[in-house]
Amino acid sequence: MKIYGEAPEGAKSRYSPAECTGIKKNKIEGEPDEKHISTSYVERMNLNIRMGNRRFSRLTNAVSKKVENHLHMLSLYFVHYNFCCIHKSLRMSPAMSAGITDTLRDMEWVVGLIDARAPKPGPRGPYKKKNSN
Repeated sequence: MKIYGEAPEGAKSRYSPAECTGIKKNKIEGEPDEKHISTSYVERMNLNIRMGNRRFSRLTNAVSKKVENHLHMLSLYFVHYNFCCIHKSLRMSPAMSAGITDTLRDMEWVVGLIDARAPKPGPRGPYKKKNSN
């Protein structure tokens, strides 16, 4: 994990990154299959997310103001990526390749999932009148 400090005085502009002041190493343990260890997979997924979603780009107006909204957007992206898109290398969706489903889904299916989980709307309350003083 990189630790950043203040940007140098001469390079303070909106495109200048902060200065890297150090790193912190965290040991992650497990038993991965060494044939499948590659940073290429992670970097490819990072690129797909950045290109498919403008909220990860710099200097854009597509921004999540709340963490909850950002998580909802990521959930939609991953459901679409894994269930609705045919990938060239697999010639099917990743969910089909993993054996989770045998059907290529569409956005209507995704919207149906969202609608099924959404709470039913209740009756509207009265409008509040403003006091004119």
